[in-house]
Amino acid sequence: MLPSLFISHGSPMLALEPGESGPALARLAASLPRPKAIVVVSAHWESHDLWVASSPRPATWHDFGGFPPALFAVQYPAPGEPELAERIAGMLNDAGLRTGLDPKRPFDHGAWVPLSLMYPQADIPVVQVSLPSLLGPAFQEQVGRTLSALREEGILLIGSGSITHNLGELDWRATGNDAAPWALAFRDWVVEKLAANDSAALLDYRRQAPFAVRNHPSDEHLLPLYFARGAGERFGIEHQGFTLGALGMDIYRFD
Repeated sequence: MLPSLFISHGSPMLALEPGESGPALARLAASLPRPKAIVVVSAHWESHDLWVASSPRPATWHDFGGFPPALFAVQYPAPGEPELAERIAGMLNDAGLRTGLDPKRPFDHGAWVPLSLMYPQADIPVVQVSLPSLLGPAFQEQVGRTLSALREEGILLIGSGSITHNLGELDWRATGNDAAPWALAFRDWVVEKLAANDSAALLDYRRQAPFAVRNHPSDEHLLPLYFARGAGERFGIEHQGFTLGALGMDIYRFD
């Protein structure tokens, strides 16, 4: 059975400058059975309601600006899978989570950037599920639990966000893996609570975690972690690190 994953996707430039995360993602993909399909919840598809992308051929969306032309030339032409999208929407609706289908949604960079490093041939169907960020962590765990049975069918579930995400406090001159103390303290607290399976603390992270609001001025980049946690059980660490002084690049798995 495949795990569920939480991937810190970093800057879109990860697609061209993979650093330590790229090899870590490639190793992780190589260690897993080949998925029949991939379901992704990305921090970059915030929505009011819950949606499932149902296009058979999603476009690659370069949903950013100010980066080199080479990044805008990158394509990730993985197919969608409308039948799986309809089934996912049905599972969520049956669980009382009102869900619709979006036949036009392209792949945002929270989906295609990490997938381009894991499965560069882009030959595995990918279905995105939206992130109703105003509904908070508990809702994302419920979405993950509802879809967890897909793992037994060889479908890989991924939450793509960032373990820390304060773009206003990044050090664009930083090199190496050094982390700001406030970012490291938050990351270590989350890891401690995940390892202890402390649901109460994790769901109340904005009040209990050190420097929570400083690390996540808004919480859309942490919420995909709760989707991955809801879809799995046993917590493990695949990769840890920081770039730009405060942007966490951790990768976790839930078996």
